[in-house]
Amino acid sequence: MAIRESLRELGLQLSLLNRQVGAHLELKDVDLDCLDLVNAHGPLTPTALARRAGLHPATLTGVLDRLERGGWVVRERDPADRRAVQVRAVRERNAELLGLFAGMNASLDRICDGYDQAELDLLAGFLRRTGDAGAEAVSELAGEDASRRPRSR
Repeated sequence: MAIRESLRELGLQLSLLNRQVGAHLELKDVDLDCLDLVNAHGPLTPTALARRAGLHPATLTGVLDRLERGGWVVRERDPADRRAVQVRAVRERNAELLGLFAGMNASLDRICDGYDQAELDLLAGFLRRTGDAGAEAVSELAGEDASRRPRSR
């Protein structure tokens, strides 16, 4: 099916782009994934981040140590529960990250300019549902209850 082949190629190209971005920033792939999750859904507790990233908490500790040393995230006490810790992205670093994605973002803007709003809404819905299906597949492989998995925005 052409859709599956196209999605597979898109996934591969985005993975390669992320690898190049990570190399420029001296971040491992998993570090960049976790940073993206914190930027998109944070602040998050380390437990919530580990669950979203599909990582063992001990593995996540090493990831957070690297991200914190690099100035990408901070671990702060939760104002609602001083015993809990939240991971927050350092927004001032985002310009550097976004600059590396600028070429891809400009290309996406040009591509989207060729579609009307109804077509863009249809495509966005398809991609959201595809992302949800991917999250469900990850949960199944990880042996989790898919109903507990966070859905895309």
